[in-house]
Amino acid sequence: MSSLEIALWSFPILIGLIFLRIPIGLAMFLCGAVGIWLVTGSERAILSQLKSVPYDTFSSYSLSIIALFLLMGQFAMRGGLSHALFTAAESWLGHRKGGVAMASVGACAAFGAICGSSLATAATMGQVALPELRRFGYSGALSTGTLAAGGTLGILIPPSVVLVIYAILAEQNIAKLFVAAFVPGILAALGYMATIAIYVRVFPGSAGSRPPSPMSERWAALVKVWPVLLIFLAVIGGIYLGIFTPTEGAAVGAAGTGIVAWVNGGLNWQGLKESILATATSTGMIFFIVLGAAFFNSFLAFSQLPQVAATFVTEQALNPWLVLTLILLCYLVFGCVMDSLSMILLTIPIFFPVVMALDFGLSPEMTAIWFGVLVLIVVEVGLITPPVGMNLFVINAMAKDVPIGETYRGAMPFVLSDILRVIVLTAFPGITLFLVHLMF
Repeated sequence: MSSLEIALWSFPILIGLIFLRIPIGLAMFLCGAVGIWLVTGSERAILSQLKSVPYDTFSSYSLSIIALFLLMGQFAMRGGLSHALFTAAESWLGHRKGGVAMASVGACAAFGAICGSSLATAATMGQVALPELRRFGYSGALSTGTLAAGGTLGILIPPSVVLVIYAILAEQNIAKLFVAAFVPGILAALGYMATIAIYVRVFPGSAGSRPPSPMSERWAALVKVWPVLLIFLAVIGGIYLGIFTPTEGAAVGAAGTGIVAWVNGGLNWQGLKESILATATSTGMIFFIVLGAAFFNSFLAFSQLPQVAATFVTEQALNPWLVLTLILLCYLVFGCVMDSLSMILLTIPIFFPVVMALDFGLSPEMTAIWFGVLVLIVVEVGLITPPVGMNLFVINAMAKDVPIGETYRGAMPFVLSDILRVIVLTAFPGITLFLVHLMF
């Protein structure tokens, strides 16, 4: 069996191990280690990789951003910022038709700007918004579907842990990727709100009504969210203006969020210990997946599969847009059975060289940034598609009176909104890239 055939067989074997409930990091590590042994025919190659890959992977200074953004999210969850954001959004939008659901999306978008994790955004905003949605007569499908979709904004609106991973894998500038993701993130939030507006008119009984808030209450609620705006401007603005690096920006954000949480009374010594422990646990899980992916990618490099795939696509003279469409469709399919981080780590080493070999009329750097944002969006869709949409499970676990099938149905309109947005951003790369051109 040739090296290329071994590499091709590794993918169904890996998927099989995942279905057997073997942790994705361990599954990739095992496939990578055995694959290296089969390709090289030497145990020494595996020992050499065990010696070099962990150091080469974790000595990357950029990986510290992940832990800092996760810690920032932990502090934000304990500091009462999620409640303040939802209260402000609800006071301005809640009286409109479907307004409480729209407020949930707006609060998710704002919380995602200081969190960077989809599951954390969904879980935190679910605790705040779900009782309000049900109290004002919103159906189980619309309530859970809205919060599951809104949670995906946590990885789309910068800062984003998944985008950091992509930047490291593709060797791209993290700040430029954050800039590029900003407009698609805003479009996602607006698209979700438009979806809610259409949904409540097609199904009038799915949403109740809420009395308007007095103007004084609206402004008072808006004033209470100033720490979120300040932290966002300090982190993202500081990175964009070159005041500090993305890693330093993450540290500033974590420190600022921690101070706000402490001032608000939501962070004591016990809460600090729990936040650090939760961050360490999540970081360890992510790093183990990164290590497994590094071994699997080393095996793929030994097999020459990425290079062969890129050469094959180039020689076929296929339409670049057709190839890109097929790749994005693959991500949509993968999203039904895999989590977002695993998809990025598993597929970017294969698909990235293929995309970079194609001509879209863009510079190589702009192509890499544009492709990264498109991948981020389709990965985000996987979080709300059955049967393994992680956000769906998180929100459904909170709404114990809502069957999982109803949550699936409630998420489908938002999936359609995401697909429409992917089509638009694919057809018009300038929407994604114009801010990058403007600022850099």
